[in-house]
Amino acid sequence: MTGIFRRLTGGLLAVGLVWAAGCGGSKGYRLSGSVTFDGQPVPMGKIYFDPDTAAGGSGASGFADIVDGKFDTSAANGRGMSGGPTMVRIQGHKKEPADATSGYGPPLFAEYTVKATLPSATSTKDFDVPASAAKGLPKATAPLDAEPGQETPRKGGT
Repeated sequence: MTGIFRRLTGGLLAVGLVWAAGCGGSKGYRLSGSVTFDGQPVPMGKIYFDPDTAAGGSGASGFADIVDGKFDTSAANGRGMSGGPTMVRIQGHKKEPADATSGYGPPLFAEYTVKATLPSATSTKDFDVPASAAKGLPKATAPLDAEPGQETPRKGGT
């Protein structure tokens, strides 16, 4: 019985150590910097740091809020990144008028993705979203401040 108990205890200990190392055991590396769109600070948004698995990246994804063109993964609502080959996804929004559910205004551009190799250490990195990223946005059919029922009619349509 003692041999079975030892093997069971050892197995559970090994599983626990693997779980602790791989699931929330690390907050990742701090990354901070600025985000601009066409050279101007992004008023608000979110930035994500996903390991580029196709290029050998691994680990947990990191993220941060963008506020007045700045981000910091160590701030509230942020999580550090893994470093290495990374797919950086950027979402940028206007501040006004903010949506009651999300707290974000209308998007400035379609979600922008760029590949980067980030250091496996605390660091800073700036990102510039080109003006061409706005071309992916759907065309609005009404002004943002239009009341329901006062939509702007489309040309050539009903």
